[in-house]
Amino acid sequence: MNIALIAHDKKKNDIVNFSKAYQGILSQHQLFATGTTGLRLQQEADLTVHRFQSGPLGGDQQIGSMIAQNKMDLVLFFRDPLTAQPHEPDITALIRLCDVYAVPLATNMGTAEVLIKGLERGDFSWREMIKESE
Repeated sequence: MNIALIAHDKKKNDIVNFSKAYQGILSQHQLFATGTTGLRLQQEADLTVHRFQSGPLGGDQQIGSMIAQNKMDLVLFFRDPLTAQPHEPDITALIRLCDVYAVPLATNMGTAEVLIKGLERGDFSWREMIKESE
């Protein structure tokens, strides 16, 4: 499965710690991340990650493009709801694309944990059937 990992600045430590805790599951999949988040995941969680631009420089849109092409299966986006983001329209568009293309999306650690456990059980096999029907 293709999994996107994104985190706002104040949530980067959370996504790194989450990824360390679930490194065994995440390492079995293709991982994609925006700039700094991806670098930290490579260095601190020992994961292989394809890095896009940082979010404000277009990384969110690059991931959104993969969603629109049905090439992303799961998005873990640790958002900071208490800090204004200069690229909020890009964030909103990314979330909307997840809804349009039925891509599971977690915007906080609690939901991410539920999704990662489902991934471990094989609950997202339906994503493979969607890809095969194209």
